[in-house]
Amino acid sequence: QKMPPSLPTTINIREPRWDQSTFQGRAKHFFMVTDPRNLLLSGATLEEARRVVEDYRAGTVPPGLTEDQLWRAKYIYDSAFHPDTGEKMFLIGRMSAQVPMNMTITGCMLTFYRTTPAVLFWQWVNQSFNAIVNYTNRSGDAPITPSQLGTAYVSATTGAVVTALGLKSLTKHLPAIVGRYVPFAAVAAANCINIPLMRQRELKLGIPVTDENGNRLGESTAAAQKAIFQVVVSRIGMAVPAMAIPPVIMNALEKRAFLKRYPYLNAPLQVGLVGLCLVFATPLCCALFPQKSSMSVSRLEPEVQARIQEKDPRLETVYFNKGL
Repeated sequence: QKMPPSLPTTINIREPRWDQSTFQGRAKHFFMVTDPRNLLLSGATLEEARRVVEDYRAGTVPPGLTEDQLWRAKYIYDSAFHPDTGEKMFLIGRMSAQVPMNMTITGCMLTFYRTTPAVLFWQWVNQSFNAIVNYTNRSGDAPITPSQLGTAYVSATTGAVVTALGLKSLTKHLPAIVGRYVPFAAVAAANCINIPLMRQRELKLGIPVTDENGNRLGESTAAAQKAIFQVVVSRIGMAVPAMAIPPVIMNALEKRAFLKRYPYLNAPLQVGLVGLCLVFATPLCCALFPQKSSMSVSRLEPEVQARIQEKDPRLETVYFNKGL
C-alpha cells in the first residue's frame, strides 16, 4: 500500500486561504473565523490544531495530512489563539462568540427598551461584552494597562447609557417605531468611544507597520488611526442590519393577535431575528476592509517615513494588522 504523497511545506498558512484583495475572498475567510461552532471545540482539539500549525510552520509535516486538514487546523488555531501574541484567547472574546453573544444582547436591548432600568442594564451588559472583545482582539503585541482598560470601559458605558436615556426621553412624543431605534443610536455612539479608548495605546505609540513580507519597519500612529477608523466603521455596520431590520418586523408582528395572545414569545422571536441578521452581517462587515490593511509610505508620520527611506528608499506601501 502506497503512502499518500506528503504535503509540500510551501503553503502559506500565515495568510488566509482565500484571496484577501477581493471582498468575496475576505467574506469566505470571515465566515470561517466567525463560525459559532468553533466555540464547541474541546481544549484537546484546539491543542491538536495548534500542534499541526506550529509543526507545519517549522517545516514538519505529519504523515497523511491533507491540505484541507491543514487549513481546517489553521482556522481552528486562528479562532482561539491571538495572531500577535499566540496566547489562547478568552472564550467570549473570540470572534466565534460574536454571533451568539451579540444575538442575545442585541435581542434583549431591542426587546427591553421601554423602561429606564432595562435600558441601563442592557447597555451596560453590551459595553462590558464589547470591552472584552476589544481587549481580546487588540492589534499588535502591546499590553494594555488595567487603568486604561477601566477608563475605556467606564467612558463607553457612560456614553452609551447617556445617549440611550437622552434619546429615549426625546422619543416620548414620537411614533413607537422611532423608540425602537434608540438602542442602535446608543450602540453606534458607544462604538465611537469604546474602540479608540480601548486602543488608545496604539494611538499614542503607534502599531507595527511591515513591508509585504512581514518585516517590521517601525511603529506608526497614522496607521493606528486608519486601523481604528476602519474597525469603528465595520462594527457600526455589523450592528445596522441586526438593529434596523428586526424592529420593523417586530413592530408589524406586535399589532397581530398572535403576539398579543403569547407575549412571552416577544424576546425569543427578537433574539432569533437578530441572530439571523448577525450570522451574515458579522462576517460581511468584518470583510469590508482587508485584515492586513495597507497605506502609502507618504501618508505616515515624517519621522517614520525617514526611517523607512533609510532602510528601503524604493518602498511605497506599508502593511499593518487592523485588529477586529
